[in-house]
Amino acid sequence: MEYMSQEGYDKLVAELHQLESVELPQVREAIAEARDKGDLSENFEYHAAKREQSRLLGRIRFKQKVLENARVVDTSRLGSDAVGLLSKVVMTNLNNNAKMTYTITSPHEANLREGKISIKSPIAQALLNKKAGDVVEVHVPIGTLKLRIESITL
Repeated sequence: MEYMSQEGYDKLVAELHQLESVELPQVREAIAEARDKGDLSENFEYHAAKREQSRLLGRIRFKQKVLENARVVDTSRLGSDAVGLLSKVVMTNLNNNAKMTYTITSPHEANLREGKISIKSPIAQALLNKKAGDVVEVHVPIGTLKLRIESITL
């Protein structure tokens, strides 16, 4: 079971709709055009379109499986006293005094550019169930980070 925000769920539904209703028909059309050009054994366009169709069908099946197992989290039932899923955490890296803000999300919503990290990441795992003011040590590929939690919001 995958827990996610309503925004993440809606985004996945929109991506699936885009794949099924726009991209897949385009690929099927490309296959039909390439098939009309004759000999399929040496037809690069046909083979490329078939590979693209296979890739798209794989993505569609994956997104369908994720949505099948998705559960939208009711944010009104979440507390902001401890770090959990969908918590927005402001923390200070005690090694260099840099401030960081991350939102803990499902792996399917994670996007570092938007400040969203997966609940399965080492940083999120170390922060789970901690409170404001706590100091945590996180083992990451570059070494150990010491982080102090400044605030937790939803």
